[in-house]
Amino acid sequence: MSSTVRTPEEIAARVKALESMLIESGVMTTQAIDRMVEIYENEVGPQLGAQVVVRAWTDPAFKARLVADASEACKELGISGLQGEDMVVVENTEAVHNVIVCTLCSCYPWPVLGLPPNWYKDPQYRAAITREPRKVLRESFGFTVPDDVEVRVWDSSSEMRYWVLPQRPAGTEGWSDEQLLALVTRDAMIGVGPVGAVA
Repeated sequence: MSSTVRTPEEIAARVKALESMLIESGVMTTQAIDRMVEIYENEVGPQLGAQVVVRAWTDPAFKARLVADASEACKELGISGLQGEDMVVVENTEAVHNVIVCTLCSCYPWPVLGLPPNWYKDPQYRAAITREPRKVLRESFGFTVPDDVEVRVWDSSSEMRYWVLPQRPAGTEGWSDEQLLALVTRDAMIGVGPVGAVA
């Protein structure tokens, strides 16, 4: 999978080229592109998922509702929409670490995670994570799950889109929501990375 990973510079160059083509051909305007970027930066995406995670970390009753019915619990925070109709949250614990994949295509909970990253759609990731999840996490993401922790791989579909409720890091008792939000990453909500480090 590492051979398909692109540098941030390569991705930026491709995005710029695509943006220029869309504008020059009259398919989109600069304003329309700016609005799409604003939507995915501020109105949908990982920052919304992070808000849900922090609420679950700080409100046990909400956490229970989230684990019981993620789509309904997210609606309490005004988060819903396309690709979020049938979301399921799986909770990481001391004994279990969860990882998400869609082996058929790229089903993904857009309202809480935004658009899926390219590697999530890559056939190599989709095949390898189900066979050797520890190896993929370690070699492709630099994330090592301890041997005494079970790794569970959840296969999303159009009927059911999974995402991960990461564990709240020790030492964050009494932290503000803003401090906690800074710890929650998209990769942690997919299960391929840890939450941010506690300083």
